[in-house]
Amino acid sequence: MTVPLVRAENVSRSFRGRVGWLAPTEIKAVREVDLTIGRGEAVGVVGESGCGKSTLGRMLLHLLPPTSGRVFFDGRALDDLTPATRRRLRARMQMIFQDPYGSLDPRRPAGAQIADGLLIHGLADRRQARERVRDLLQSVGLDPSHADRLPHEFSGGQRQRIAIARALATEPDFIVADEPVSALDVSVQAQIVTLMAELRSAFGLALVFISHDLHVVRYLCERVVVMYLGRVVEEGKSADVFHAPAHPYTQALIAATPSIRLRRRTREVALSGELPSPASPPSGCVFRTRCPHAIAACGERVPGLREIAPGRHVACIRNDVVAQGA
Repeated sequence: MTVPLVRAENVSRSFRGRVGWLAPTEIKAVREVDLTIGRGEAVGVVGESGCGKSTLGRMLLHLLPPTSGRVFFDGRALDDLTPATRRRLRARMQMIFQDPYGSLDPRRPAGAQIADGLLIHGLADRRQARERVRDLLQSVGLDPSHADRLPHEFSGGQRQRIAIARALATEPDFIVADEPVSALDVSVQAQIVTLMAELRSAFGLALVFISHDLHVVRYLCERVVVMYLGRVVEEGKSADVFHAPAHPYTQALIAATPSIRLRRRTREVALSGELPSPASPPSGCVFRTRCPHAIAACGERVPGLREIAPGRHVACIRNDVVAQGA
């Protein structure tokens, strides 16, 4: 059996924080998530702001260690490795951050920042690094002669291309892209998404693409994971999930996204109430307080992900009823 490149096993992450004027309390950002990413596979992670998408992405790279559970990379548990071994492994796993303005050092030339990973990991000397930087700039659609320019001399879209080149410099196997187009103009977003699709295919990358834009995820990713209040509520092949969503929250997300055009229309899903606080989540199903299909049994226990079709999982005890209204 092939070992997945990345595997998260029952990972959770909590923070100590303050909600309003309340005393500091435990905030559960991600709760009991299982996830696998195969070699060369693109997985989209979607959900509302604050659902735990970015926290999960950082745990997959061990930038944030899980409070509980384990993350495996190429069959090795990251928390079992020494700090020195994890640093060496960093060359194979990279991240593209959301803000191209904040993720680059404003005082250093673009080329120097792209070359950092090569030099830090000893993958090239300075002459080889300069040549590699020129190739990378060209591969992301920038003029290699611009390597000596500072970040403020580039547009937002060009800065994100630099960030992509920096992530590709060490020839990683796995990249987490945390909403990499949300800070860009719509016209530029399409260019960056197309570029990422081309580069992923060319380099054979495994990708976790975190986004609230379902249209982009459907285009870029073979598989999608839907999160709500720190939990995974649905996962499966993108085509299957977008064609026939099995969880009421997924239905609501798709119904609220006019750019998604399904072969079969999804009935409008009316959500009531506000998103609950992660410091005090509802009992049982975390979505039940806003779900039009909720019954008393939904509050009795947390529904686990169960397989409803090959490779398709949903955390809903009433998904048969929900599916009838899809």
